[in-house]
Amino acid sequence: MSQTAPADALAPFKVRSFRFQWPADLAVSWAFEMEALILGWYVLVTTGSVKMLVLYGAVQWAGSLFSPMFGVAGDRFGHHRILCFTRATYAVLAATLTTLAMTDLLMPWHVFVVAALVGLIRPSDMVMRQTLIAQIMPGTRLLEALAISRTTADSARIAGSLAGAGSVALFGMGPAYLVVTLLYTLSFFLSRRIDVRPAPVVRTPATPWRDLGEGVRYVWTQPALLGAVSLAFLVNLLAFPFFLGLLPYIAKDVYGVGQAGFGYLAAAFSAGGLVGSILISTRRSPLRAGRTMLVAALVWFGIVLAIAGTTDFTLGLLLMAGAGMVHNFCLMPLAAVMLRSADEHMRGRVMGMRMLAVWGLPMGLLIAGPVIDAIGFAATTLIFGALGAALVAAIAIGWRHALWRLSAPANGRG
Repeated sequence: MSQTAPADALAPFKVRSFRFQWPADLAVSWAFEMEALILGWYVLVTTGSVKMLVLYGAVQWAGSLFSPMFGVAGDRFGHHRILCFTRATYAVLAATLTTLAMTDLLMPWHVFVVAALVGLIRPSDMVMRQTLIAQIMPGTRLLEALAISRTTADSARIAGSLAGAGSVALFGMGPAYLVVTLLYTLSFFLSRRIDVRPAPVVRTPATPWRDLGEGVRYVWTQPALLGAVSLAFLVNLLAFPFFLGLLPYIAKDVYGVGQAGFGYLAAAFSAGGLVGSILISTRRSPLRAGRTMLVAALVWFGIVLAIAGTTDFTLGLLLMAGAGMVHNFCLMPLAAVMLRSADEHMRGRVMGMRMLAVWGLPMGLLIAGPVIDAIGFAATTLIFGALGAALVAAIAIGWRHALWRLSAPANGRG
């Protein structure tokens, strides 16, 4: 049995397309992480304003409003085509910033403009990744494949966080951002090699808006889907801001560490996520996905509450690692619940609606910035953590038949 477990864990790599998608997702994840840290630190140091930092974090996710339309486009024209288009766009925009940085013409407003453009399409990248995995993987291997795919993102966050934080100090903004451009370009060419089996494509004369409305009604009438989307919005609104957009502020003003310490915090969160992904992908028995995502979300908000009470950097690293682990135990089962519950021809729209929940992140950042200025970081964190835990409990109670009951499809072992 001990000899077969690793083979089972790596079973998704037997699929040729997954062997191309894995490094493509790895390269784009490296680029995402390096870009976020390089530009986030640049904005904070250049402007000296936490409000500008949270605004930068918010514009990166503004495109979550358009994620359902990318899902519609994927259902109509093919998710593979849309994925290749978005990754080519990343490379072009990154090349633009690289040119500005190397010619000493880079200004904060350039960063905001490019971040806003990337933000229009970046939230949809995960929609396309997960939908493609659902197309190329057998249903019994879906959660394992999602977890393995997530390990690439988490491992890239560890290396990308450290590389992004240190490369600017060592080599300067231009060379550091050139690496980001090359990674985006590599991801585009690898993505083109993915061979996706034909999937049902919408060929009716219905308009995209009618398709979108059909997707909204579909999610609204499926309790498991609606509960999962609600949970996704909640953790983006009240948990993720402390581990993404506000992390430079936490490093600088709460723990009193510099750019390297900022990189260590981001890497600790990613390392915990990697551990969580590995644990999910190597389990001998499948998780009860509905229950797992709810319990993990509750623990996640407990860690948010713990962060409010510490200014010790070492303890902060441990809390970041714990949050990284439980956040994958929340989001990977959540994605599996939604993909399993959706009909194949509706998956793009369903996952687009799930990514619409990412809009909670910029909302949470825009709320947190002024509140921190008004009442302080610790009080803000306590409010967010306590409210989040209470709302997770409300979701578990409100959708208990679809998400908590052991006999519910969301908790099936198949």
